[in-house]
Amino acid sequence: QVQVVESGGGLVQPGESLRLSCTASGSIFSIQAMGWYRQAPGKQRELVASITSGGSTDYADSVKGRFTISIDNRKNTANLQMVSLKPEDTAAYYCNAEFGNRLYTRTYWGQGTQVTVSS
Repeated sequence: QVQVVESGGGLVQPGESLRLSCTASGSIFSIQAMGWYRQAPGKQRELVASITSGGSTDYADSVKGRFTISIDNRKNTANLQMVSLKPEDTAAYYCNAEFGNRLYTRTYWGQGTQVTVSS
């Protein structure tokens, strides 16, 4: 059974930093990509950042220059370093992990971790 577990959320003040971690386990396939999404109350879930096993990254415009995603393929772990946090970054953050190969992929989601930016 594949599990995706996030950690590192919390309450911080504007301008502070947080580091989110995500670990995926239980698949017989290799990790292909991992990503972080967020969903604020009343809004749709949106991509924050994603990274492939080869290291290619993609970021939402709103977080470029402030957030950095990294991946450890051996540990199936993705970290999201967030600096200069803003109140508008407040949301539930979800990690996903894509396992598979050239012919097959499947994406799994974690339960989410809350990030609150408030003074």
